[in-house]
Amino acid sequence: MSEHHGILDTIFESFAPVHPDGHKFIAIGAAVTLVFFLIYPPLGWIAAAITAWIVYFFRDPQRVTPLRPGLVVSAADGKISSIEKITPLAELGMGSEERVRISTFLSVFDVHINRSPVAGRIVRSLYVPGAFLNAALDKASEDNERRILVIDTATDGEIGVVQIAGLVARRIVTFSQIGDTVGAGQRFGLIRFGSRVDVYLPPGKVALVNVGQRAVAGETVFADLQSAEPEREARLA
Repeated sequence: MSEHHGILDTIFESFAPVHPDGHKFIAIGAAVTLVFFLIYPPLGWIAAAITAWIVYFFRDPQRVTPLRPGLVVSAADGKISSIEKITPLAELGMGSEERVRISTFLSVFDVHINRSPVAGRIVRSLYVPGAFLNAALDKASEDNERRILVIDTATDGEIGVVQIAGLVARRIVTFSQIGDTVGAGQRFGLIRFGSRVDVYLPPGKVALVNVGQRAVAGETVFADLQSAEPEREARLA
């Protein structure tokens, strides 16, 4: 009996819970699937597959976040598409001094729950309407619909986080507001359905990840604000 119970535990633990924001979409998908099965079963199977994908899209797995002071973790799951030293967007209100920006591109198959890269207080939150260009393009940072967050760490400066909508994404959801205190790895929002998230480091700080690397929200360490470690070199193998 104990062996059987252990196998069941393993099976159930492999399924991530669904975030509440996805419940209404799943309900709509299930209703449409039922109607299509009654009208024309082949369409029902197609609708069932789409509904299953919606369940998969809104999965919200647990993450284990390192809590050592100074660490900046990824805000999103996905592929690191660019690491650049640039002047921050004006709406961030972070001055004109250049900072390293780490961009993570989320495909429609990535987890879309966004997590705070650091512990601190949200001192700026701003919605900026815009276009819906391919989020992988560099100009998407300035042209696309986006949500700006600035988090004050109190000891290591400010971190900028920008949720950027993409070609398919049409809705940015933010759970946190100005004045809220967030912990590193804490869920602060999501983007439907495919997008990009930019993280701006404090001036003079470097990235400890590389372009092409896969990032895991709340777990992958982007930077260490209390370390003098240089940028890491890497190769694609």
